[in-house]
Amino acid sequence: MTKTITYKRPVFRVLSRRVAEPRRFIQAVTGPRQAGKTTLVRQLMEETGTGHYASADEPAPKNRLWIEQQWEAARIATLKQPRRKGTLILDEIQKIPNWSETVKILWDNDTAKRVNLHVIILGSSPMLIQKGLTESLAGRFEIIPVRHWSYPEMKDAFGWGFEQYLYFGGYPGSVSLINDQQRWRRYIFDSLIETTVSRDVLLMVRIDKPALLRRLFELGCLYSGRILSYQKMIGQLQDAGNTTTLAHYLDLLKGSGLVTGLQKYAGQAVRQRASSPKLLALNNALMTAMSHLSYDEATRNGEFRGRLVETAVGNMLANNIVGKDMELYYWAERNREVDFILARGDEIVAIEVKSGRTRTALPGLELFTRTFPVKKKLLVGTEGILLDEFLSMDVEVLMK
Repeated sequence: MTKTITYKRPVFRVLSRRVAEPRRFIQAVTGPRQAGKTTLVRQLMEETGTGHYASADEPAPKNRLWIEQQWEAARIATLKQPRRKGTLILDEIQKIPNWSETVKILWDNDTAKRVNLHVIILGSSPMLIQKGLTESLAGRFEIIPVRHWSYPEMKDAFGWGFEQYLYFGGYPGSVSLINDQQRWRRYIFDSLIETTVSRDVLLMVRIDKPALLRRLFELGCLYSGRILSYQKMIGQLQDAGNTTTLAHYLDLLKGSGLVTGLQKYAGQAVRQRASSPKLLALNNALMTAMSHLSYDEATRNGEFRGRLVETAVGNMLANNIVGKDMELYYWAERNREVDFILARGDEIVAIEVKSGRTRTALPGLELFTRTFPVKKKLLVGTEGILLDEFLSMDVEVLMK
């Protein structure tokens, strides 16, 4: 596991450049659990030789006084070395009520007194962090998203092959467990799924039906890569409530880096949230852990492997557009389907995945291009861009 500590992800260079710049903004580092946020800032502290780190992710509850105490400790360390910029890192800060108001007061005080203290806040609930930033810290922050580990990152850090990534996904903390698949699956359930659903999501907003939220997550994993109407979801769920509740819960699961529901592309027309979403697990490990299929069983099952391939392509796109001016959709019409639509303004790229799974709808690229002006038409998989090559690409390149 030494490589987990020494391997520096591309996002490390982004953060280190921001810290080296003159003090302008609070850096808000957000992303799902076990994506490497804490490792990232600890690497930064090692490289700069300075920094005060404190985490609110502890059993004892923290309050606004705790933030003031940590801030003061970082100030003292900074004033002892006036020629060097100090760094304060506050982890899982969204767990403290009204944290953003306290940060605003302290930040503005330091600005007025010209205290050269750089502040980095971390959180595994991007939606909750964003809420606090926009409510109290407008004009004072910059978001640096940390995404699930990609295929090239897992390959570079751990020497993984494509099939390993396809099944075990992008959680670096699980690497040492993959030879004991029962332990690996328990790690995914206990350390990631249970912690995120039972703690992080419930922190965001009031959840009237937590059992429904959990069941919807399970459904998102079991049907990943498939279009499923809200009415069909209601048929699969017990105590389902209504479509508005389901759409809201899907947004919460997306904000926690678990599952998303892609909307149908409709050009410049008004998009209806009630349209059938395409469910997508945002890390393949979530899908395979929920399936209870072993590595060998999943590899031999052509239908399931095909869905893994499509999910991997989809979550590569979904994870890599975070923080970019792009949107991801699907398209379906008259029993024709285009797997993914990548859009930036009026520019759209249509992506068809040849995964080997049995389809209920026919390829719809030709019909789609007769309806919408397409910049690029891409085929991923057999007879197209190789899967491992596509998963290693930058989404910016796809739009050029």
